[in-house]
Amino acid sequence: MPTALITGASKGIGKAIAEKLAAKKTDLLLIARTENLLKELAENLRSKYAVQVDYFVVDLSKPDAVEKIMQWCANKTSEINILVNNAGYGLSDAFEKYSIQEQIDMMQVNMRVPVQLIHALLPSLHKQDQSYIVNIASNAAYQSVPGLSLYAASKAFVLSFSRGLRYELRNSAVSVTAICPGATDTDFPKRAMVSAKAAKAAAKVNMSADAVATIAVEAMFAKKAEVIAGFINKLSAFLVWLLPKKAAEKIAADIYGL
Repeated sequence: MPTALITGASKGIGKAIAEKLAAKKTDLLLIARTENLLKELAENLRSKYAVQVDYFVVDLSKPDAVEKIMQWCANKTSEINILVNNAGYGLSDAFEKYSIQEQIDMMQVNMRVPVQLIHALLPSLHKQDQSYIVNIASNAAYQSVPGLSLYAASKAFVLSFSRGLRYELRNSAVSVTAICPGATDTDFPKRAMVSAKAAKAAAKVNMSADAVATIAVEAMFAKKAEVIAGFINKLSAFLVWLLPKKAAEKIAADIYGL
């Protein structure tokens, strides 16, 4: 039975991906920090799809988070053949508004955790007939975003790392796919403390988490390198490429009130 490990699985895109994979008879190892949501999701997916679902509660912003996850996984008999690095969050407003520890914590979740998990699981993934890594980046990866400066930079890292790693693994059984959603109907704006103006602008083009998850799972099994979720987001990425960088940055800065 195929088994997927999914971070940030308790809600939003991660939860939707878990449901999509469960529907395809994939066993699940779910990672998040909110136990009641994980427990509810696990029970629902077991009952609905008759798959094995285990979960582990951990704060991914802690330096030893991946070590704890791997210790937990070591007690599982199933071999992981799908890794979905979905966990991530942003901090909205001027960079200097937040403490350096808050910024480091975000970098830990957005960048270090995916790298550590991939490095730890690659030996196992190589043993499978076919295995997959899905990294959830962002449409923000395609430009500098004043007001989300470090978040956008962290997602640019995820995208660049994914593409480079994919090439390195091109002759192996491991496929790497980067998914770049735009505004999605999740709790990201609340967690990132996005301004009312920015949240209102995003709401006009919001995609559902279910729609993004469908795109992600289809892209993964199709072994695509990189997918921007949704036509509006594809158009936005093209316009950012077309516009002078300073103009694109000014538009973003205006949206985030800087």
